[in-house]
Amino acid sequence: MHTTSLHVRTYECDAYGHVNNAVYLNYLEYARGLFLESRGLDYQALIASGFGIFVSEAKLQYRSPSLPGEDLTVLTEPFDSGAAWAVLKQTILGPQERPVLEASMKLVWVGPEGRPTRIPPEWREKLLKEA
Repeated sequence: MHTTSLHVRTYECDAYGHVNNAVYLNYLEYARGLFLESRGLDYQALIASGFGIFVSEAKLQYRSPSLPGEDLTVLTEPFDSGAAWAVLKQTILGPQERPVLEASMKLVWVGPEGRPTRIPPEWREKLLKEA
């Protein structure tokens, strides 16, 4: 499991004074990028080679609001996979490990021709290995 720390900034909050729901997608994307780096995966090199990884499905369950100034922790771990896709489980925790959000993010590998393609073996091994 990979851990990312974040700090809630005032401009990420809505008129109700808590983090806007859409902002959580940014938090999750940032944490996924760091997760890939932690596994030794070079996303920019993948893009340069003509491939891509796209979120094809995002399931989010909001548990409690986050407020300005709070420190959050995003936990990211592989959950499931197929030939051309992988699902990452991501959880955001607030102070005292308060559950803020639970997410299931389905990622699809796309080849240079713009269609789903098998996850390259070297990526599959690093992405799905046990931490």
